[in-house]
Amino acid sequence: MTTTALGRDVLALTDAELVARFRERDEEAVRLITGRYNRRLFRVARAILRDDAEAEDVVQETYVRAFVGAAGFRGEASLATWLTRIAVNEALGRLRRRRPTVEWDAEGEDRVEAERIVASSPAAPRDPERTMADRQIHDLLEQSIDRLPDAFRTVFVARMVEGLSVEETADLFGLKPETVKTRVHRARVRLRRDLDQQLGGYMTNAFSFDGERCRRMTEGVLERLRGVS
Repeated sequence: MTTTALGRDVLALTDAELVARFRERDEEAVRLITGRYNRRLFRVARAILRDDAEAEDVVQETYVRAFVGAAGFRGEASLATWLTRIAVNEALGRLRRRRPTVEWDAEGEDRVEAERIVASSPAAPRDPERTMADRQIHDLLEQSIDRLPDAFRTVFVARMVEGLSVEETADLFGLKPETVKTRVHRARVRLRRDLDQQLGGYMTNAFSFDGERCRRMTEGVLERLRGVS
């Protein structure tokens, strides 16, 4: 069982109690918080900055800022929302320093399901060709999302990739729920169009039988032929 220094089950702590233990540098509380929220904070920060290394820095800075400001956590918002807001503010601050004239809330110009961005990891061994194809599709999706306008990209990642509700996403970015829905819809349209253009050249290679698949099928044929009199 995972316990704090006080012998209580960490998983049973309220957000406020968990933050209090975090402030006291309780290692198990720190591990639980970071393990639970690292992915969300990274994804949201990266959606704003489009830079892996800088997004990682934002995540680390978020926890530092949370530690310093832990006494101010009153529980009006969930721990997840509180941390995400810190990460968003830190990322936006870095973006503004990089691009002083950025208009973050401007809509600018007018996916397949975003959850596919995160490839599943089945227990059974995977076909190397399928694994390579999944990796290429994964990369194409990330590249297409990166090309979305800032206002669309961040809302799309928060709503569709990270799975926040419309209301949570609206609250996070200070938008109306209707605006969130509109931006997600427009992001989907752009992604489909972009992916159609990118994948067009791959269509002729669909269901390829070279490489490992070809070898496996050939061996199967030879094995069956050996049994033919």
